[in-house]
Amino acid sequence: MNLKILKKSFISAALIASFFGCQSCQKDDDVSDQITPPTTPETVDVDFYLTKADQSVLFKKQDAGVSAYKENSNFTINVSSSNTYQEIDGFGYSLTGGSALHINNLSSANKSNLLNDLFKWDGENIGVSYLRISIGASDLDAAPFSYNDLPAGETDVAMTKFSIAKDKENLIPVLKAILAINPNIKIMGSPWSPPTWMKTNQNSKGGSLKPEYYDAYALYFVKYVEAMAAEGITIDAVTVQNEPLHPGNNPSLLMEAADQAVFVKNHLGPAFETAGIATKIIIYDHNADRTDYPISILNDPDAKKYIDGSAFHLYGGSIDKLSLVHNAHPDKNLYFTEQWVGINETFDNNLKWHARELIIGATRNWCKTVLEWNLAADSNLEPHTDGGCTECLGALTIDGNTVKKNVAYYIIAHASKFVRPGSKRIESNYASDLPNVAFKTPDGKIVVIVLNNTDTKKTFNINASDEPVTTSLDAGALGTFIW
Repeated sequence: MNLKILKKSFISAALIASFFGCQSCQKDDDVSDQITPPTTPETVDVDFYLTKADQSVLFKKQDAGVSAYKENSNFTINVSSSNTYQEIDGFGYSLTGGSALHINNLSSANKSNLLNDLFKWDGENIGVSYLRISIGASDLDAAPFSYNDLPAGETDVAMTKFSIAKDKENLIPVLKAILAINPNIKIMGSPWSPPTWMKTNQNSKGGSLKPEYYDAYALYFVKYVEAMAAEGITIDAVTVQNEPLHPGNNPSLLMEAADQAVFVKNHLGPAFETAGIATKIIIYDHNADRTDYPISILNDPDAKKYIDGSAFHLYGGSIDKLSLVHNAHPDKNLYFTEQWVGINETFDNNLKWHARELIIGATRNWCKTVLEWNLAADSNLEPHTDGGCTECLGALTIDGNTVKKNVAYYIIAHASKFVRPGSKRIESNYASDLPNVAFKTPDGKIVVIVLNNTDTKKTFNINASDEPVTTSLDAGALGTFIW
């Protein structure tokens, strides 16, 4: 039900102008110094979706809880749609091989219901708009594999034995079902490891890519994009290597920044160009503590010309460091591509941390995507490789035909349902007690996502689209407000 809000007097343009300060990343305002806005005589509809930390409300539209602004001394979130930042590509998950296995094993009816709930955008469902998949196996497959596995001692630089047959078992059927629901969903591919015969240690875990196979590996990427296209699946972007500074996973690869720069500028970029492939090339795909890695590659003009942007995780560093990369190369994009939810963390702690650092923090620091890791596992957190993640809680737990929604489902839903592709982040003031982010959608709606980052209930105002309201959130609660 829409909340009909009647406001009492006109807002002074000069006063409103004083609310808005320039902001490109996170900035903490002093709550005690806030000037609250007067009211205006217009009627508006505001939708309010809520998730509470105690799980008593899980992403539910509220019929109450937002009222017309009346003069008070509470903190005001001031939103200005005249100042815009990055365009949003989407919010979603990693569709791992294990996720695809569990989804594909659902009954036909249950699979259809689940995929519609996740990917259909019709006002009822959450409308996930971006997916990341692995090129070959990730650590959340049952075992490592590539698309060109050979007996020891053999090589295939011409890729004559290249095959995505393994993906045809589960991943490709699920992707085709998703595309039938949302043909516009964007898909990113990321490799965990090249074929072992290309590596210094001949092993799926660790090692480096041998320079003599740089051309062969570039061709491997070309074959992959073309093979997926032949299945009707467009790969919008690839990252060069998942977590290139973490060779301890299985599969994994160590790829230093200097080596990635050489691979992109002399091999992968030219190979895509020669093959007429428009798939974006995205570098790094690792933690926020090593912003020097992508910046050093982008500082090389011969590499930079082939690169769309940089991707990040947050297992190290702080989210505000991503703005350093944007500021160094503002003509290149940023993507947030992975963060796992730990099985040993509580719902309330995960909700607060992921909402604050990713949905709010990553987008306030220029990211075009926010993707959680991963979409689905079973109650035993399987499958995973020998050496892969044993504590990664999926957004869904799927046991046979039983599907349980976990915290990452709700975290992404608060953004994906409303902040559609093509939306732009707009200006809003930030406070550590009430972290928030605002967007303007392609159809002109204003979306404000707010977290109560404290242990007590908070009452506050939102002045969005010249339409101030008063609302509140319980301790640790997450709200999305739509004008």
